[in-house]
Amino acid sequence: MLQRTLTILKPDTVSARRCGAVIDRLEREGFAILGVRTLHLTQTQAEAFYAVHRQRPFFASLVKFMTEGPIWVLALERENAVVHLRTVMGATNPANADPGTIRADFATSIERNAIHGSDSPENAALELAFFFPSYELV
Repeated sequence: MLQRTLTILKPDTVSARRCGAVIDRLEREGFAILGVRTLHLTQTQAEAFYAVHRQRPFFASLVKFMTEGPIWVLALERENAVVHLRTVMGATNPANADPGTIRADFATSIERNAIHGSDSPENAALELAFFFPSYELV
């Protein structure tokens, strides 16, 4: 089933100038890029996007990290996009990520883990709407 998902190339990926390498992998994995945007999240935006984690002990440090520099937000599409992106990304903790995954190759810690990906089709729809009006996704 053709599906859409969202990915964010986090500040660590952008500052290390690895966006091109990550995007190349995503395209080689069959993802079509429907939209891309470079942003510098405000604290309010980061808190709203990660609100589901508000009660978690890592929330404040996650918001701080996600606001420290620019991010690249991409709307992606392919068959089973959500599950496939999660596989290509690798485990949240790069120490547990399979070799050849984005996080195994580019992440430096569980927090500075290079990339975000939607975890369900329902969240993908919400996350895509957070960053992209539907008319922008081509």
